[in-house]
This record gives sequence, structure tokens and C-alpha cells, in this order.
Amino acid sequence: MLTYAIRRTLQAIPLMIIISLIIFAILDKMPGGPLAPYLQNPHITAADIKRLEHNFGLDRPFPIRYAAWIGHYVTGDWGWSQTQSEPVTQSMLERLPATLKLTVSSLIFALIVGLSFGIIAAVKPYSPIDYFVTTFAFFGQSMPVFFFAILLQYALAVHGIHAQAFGYALNFTLPSAGLTSTEGGGFFDQVRHLVMPVIVLSLLQVATFSRFTRASMQEVLHTDYMRTAAAKGLSFGRIILKHGLKNALMPVVTIVALTMPGLVGGAIVTETIFAYPGMGRLFITALNQQDFSLLQGYLVVLAVLVVAFNLAADLTYGWLDPRIRYD
Repeated sequence: MLTYAIRRTLQAIPLMIIISLIIFAILDKMPGGPLAPYLQNPHITAADIKRLEHNFGLDRPFPIRYAAWIGHYVTGDWGWSQTQSEPVTQSMLERLPATLKLTVSSLIFALIVGLSFGIIAAVKPYSPIDYFVTTFAFFGQSMPVFFFAILLQYALAVHGIHAQAFGYALNFTLPSAGLTSTEGGGFFDQVRHLVMPVIVLSLLQVATFSRFTRASMQEVLHTDYMRTAAAKGLSFGRIILKHGLKNALMPVVTIVALTMPGLVGGAIVTETIFAYPGMGRLFITALNQQDFSLLQGYLVVLAVLVVAFNLAADLTYGWLDPRIRYD
């Protein structure tokens, strides 16, 4: 397993170099390029532009500039953010914890709900629960994130929930924006602020996980080893979870591995709507202000996540099916 992991990791290095080259080339050719924030000054002259190009090394050949850029990135120097007036690494590290809270919570929620829905729908095909899961999957995949977020805000933040059950009155509303209500808010305050963003961000993943799990689990349920496990007298829960789910997860692993980068990318819309102080909202600010260095930093992090979670998927395949290690 260790040899397989080392081989797959080494194969990912050239891919990251190619991706970084594409990111650098695209942003270098965007209108204004790295000098875009300075070109917004109406009093800038051609001589000023020439001087800035020389100071930033933009008058050097493209390969030399790329080599210098990747060298700085490897050593942790990601440049200076014009919009935040601080190093790019500091801007991103300040907002990384908030984004991690949102994305990890969304992934855990999507895994628990999506896998549970998929297993139940596969075990009880063409039942009301199966039809509910199928309908929910279509809803989750077709509902625009921004529209669903606004609906949720209107329902849970503007109107709230007002009901009575078992003799108790249930009245509560959820906050519609921010990370906490007050500076240094407690754990439960942060959880209340996370509820709606997590539901919105995980909607597509819950729908996707449930559909793939249902389809994969239905194939596994009719295999010989499942019938053999049942003939041995094993409990139904053990047959499903130990013998069925592990083999049914093979096609789902790729979807799950690609979800985390997708969650970080999808957090751009979610964080903007809920005024959530994370990396996604920072990206929107950098895009509007044409902050070249900050855009590069965010896109490189996103590319690393995509490659890393694809690598994690390959390694998980090797754990689920040892035959893959020797291919």
C-alpha cells in the first residue's frame, strides 16, 4: 500500500505544475494583468506603467516570470494583497478556519443524510421512502443555490418556526448572516449561524450521494456474497453495513472525493449570500477589485484541493479493493 501511495503522489506532482502554469498564464492575460489595481488611477501615466512593470518584473520573459512566481509560492511568499493591505497568506489564513467549519460541516451532514437516504431507498425499492429520496434528489440537483438560500432565509430568518408540540411552544428564528451575533460568540451561537449555510451548501451533495448510493447498493444487494452472508444467519444490519456498504462505496468514493473542492468552490455563492466571512467571500472581493495576487492564491489552493482529494480517492480505492494496487 505504501508503494502504491508513493507512486500516485509522485504522479500528482507534474499535474500540479501544469495546473499552476495554466492559472498563471490565464491571470497574466486578464485585462490589466497584475497592474489592474494601479490602472484604475485616472492620473497614472505611461511612464508610471513602465516603472511599475519593471518593479514587478513584468518586462521579463514569461518563462522567467513563471519560474520566479512558482519559486516564491514554494517558499510561502504568495505576494501582497492590494485590497486587504496585507500578505495573501495572512488574508487567506484569517478566513480559512471559517471556511473549514462551513465545508467540513456540510460534507459530514451530506455524508450522513445522503448515504442514509441511499441505503434506505435501496433496501426498500419502489416504496414511499424510495420515491421521496428520488424526488428529493431531483429537487436538490435542479434547485439553484442562490434561490434556495433566499427561500431559507425568508422561512427561517424572517418568519421563523412557531409551533406547539407536547404542550411546549416552539418559537425560534435563525440568524441570516455572519459567523456570530457578537464578537467572540459561543459555540451554540456559531452553530445557529451555520445551520442555514450548511443546509444550502450540502443540498446538491446530499442529492448526489443518495442517488449514487441507492444505485450502487441495489447492485450489491443481488450479489452471491450477500446471499451467502444472509444464509450464514448474520443480522440484516451487519450484512448491509459490513458486507454491502463497503463494496457499494466504490463508485461513491470518486463523488465524495470531488465534493470537498466543489464545496469550497460552491461556498463562494453561499458565503456571499449569508455574509459569511470565509475564503469564498474573499474571492468575490478580490475578483471585483482585480486583486491579482489574491486571485492566484485562491485558485492555487482550489487546484491543490482537487488534486489532493483525487489522490485520496485513488488511495481509498486501494484500501477498498487491494487488486487496484497491483494494476
